[in-house]
Amino acid sequence: MISPADVERLFLQAVLSRGVMSAKLAQLLWEKSIDAVNASDGALKLQYRNDKQSWDEFVTKINHSLDNFELEFRALHDEITGKEMYALVNRKGDDIAQMATDYTPIEITFFKAIVERIMLAPHESYSISSMAALREPTAAKLNITKSQAEVVLGSFVAKGWLLKSKKGRYSLSTRSLLELLPYLKSNYPDEIVECTICFDIITRGIGCFTPNCKTRMHFHCFNTFRKRHNACPSCSKDWPRESKDKQFIPIGEDAAKEGDERSRRARSDEAEESDDDEDEEEPPTQDTPPPKKSQKGKKSVKAEDRMDVDGDGDNGRPSQTQGTQRTRRSTRR
Repeated sequence: MISPADVERLFLQAVLSRGVMSAKLAQLLWEKSIDAVNASDGALKLQYRNDKQSWDEFVTKINHSLDNFELEFRALHDEITGKEMYALVNRKGDDIAQMATDYTPIEITFFKAIVERIMLAPHESYSISSMAALREPTAAKLNITKSQAEVVLGSFVAKGWLLKSKKGRYSLSTRSLLELLPYLKSNYPDEIVECTICFDIITRGIGCFTPNCKTRMHFHCFNTFRKRHNACPSCSKDWPRESKDKQFIPIGEDAAKEGDERSRRARSDEAEESDDDEDEEEPPTQDTPPPKKSQKGKKSVKAEDRMDVDGDGDNGRPSQTQGTQRTRRSTRR
């Protein structure tokens, strides 16, 4: 029996067959789903309302139905065009294998390695060169040849998981940012940067040129903001009118510098563990002999023979350090 709930069923069926889509297409599918249900049962007379509030209410209703499956019909603005995009995504970020079932384990591991290099790219460049991408299988000790890696990279681009620019650099696509966002937030929390205006993740855009200012914006967010405001929303520094002005700090492949990929940058948690290991000192043992006292008549004392002012007065041994202070270096610039 036909019911209003069939609109949601038909809509989700259409979404599953299309993947990432624009908001305009998603709303068209909603309208077509309503028309199909009305055509099946003329007594229903369901109405399609082309306004934002009605659309938001429908999306909320869809997501409520998907809660038990840990799925979500999620929106994100395309970083290049600024268009609102939608996709049905897995909310759980515990396994990147959700990206596709037709890739082999080796290919998925390869993709994870590429994602890591992109997320850890210095200077907020969020990209990796073609040469560096082709070296990843060797670095990750994967049983895959260079020619095979080229084919797989081409597949990642063709299926919309990666973007390849005219400069030959790979970066994350809108599809990856939509569908892998839980994974990215879970594995790279310190590398995630959000747009100051829309609060979406940003991997392409501009940053304020004032030292230590945290303002970051997508190009389309900047263009909208700049029409009404003349200064940075964080530091109040006057801004140029054009986002391409050289004063701004680039975010994305334009921020990449020669030599960036000669060394690997570790995730923040890995770097901290490494620093902790380097900073830990082996405490002196109880068998350490006491320092020799300077002899009378000597004009100088060797460095190793100097008395420790914090030493134990009874036995002349240096006191044990109660706690080693550790310093942590930030992996971000």
